[in-house]
Amino acid sequence: MKNVSQTQPHVRAYQAVDRQAIGELWRVVFPDAPAWNVPADDIAQKLTVQPELFLVVYLKSVLVGTVMAGFDGYRGWIHLLAVSPAHRRSRVGDALMRVAEAGLAERGCNEVNLQVRIGNEQVILFYEKLGYDVEERVSIGKRIKRV
Repeated sequence: MKNVSQTQPHVRAYQAVDRQAIGELWRVVFPDAPAWNVPADDIAQKLTVQPELFLVVYLKSVLVGTVMAGFDGYRGWIHLLAVSPAHRRSRVGDALMRVAEAGLAERGCNEVNLQVRIGNEQVILFYEKLGYDVEERVSIGKRIKRV
C-alpha cells in the first residue's frame, strides 16, 4: 500500500480536542473491543497517570494514530496502539512507537511489554519488525472494581 500522505507523521501528546476523533478511530481499529473498553473512560483513566505518554498523530488535520504508554517503575507497557486502516504501512505506527519508547526510556525503563490478541498475525509481524520478540508467556488478568 502506498503512503496516503507525503507528510511525515508528527507525534504529540493528547489534547482534549482529540477526544472525539480518538473514540471514532478506536471503534474502527478495535471493533471487537470488550464492552468495558469505553473510549471516554479509557481516556479519562489514562489522563490520571503519565498523560504525556498518551500520544496521537494527525496527518492533514485527520487523526490517524494513537498509543498509550506507561511505566510502573519496573516495566514499560504499550496499550491501544491504533493506526487508521488507510494509513497503515505509512510509518505512523513506527513513529508512535519510537516516541513512546523514548518517553519510557527517559523514565528509566529498560523493558517494554505489550499484549496482542491471539490470531492477530499482522500486528505481531509489525512488532517483530520493530525488534520485539514473541515471548513464551501466558497472560493472566482479572477485572477489579475501581475504588
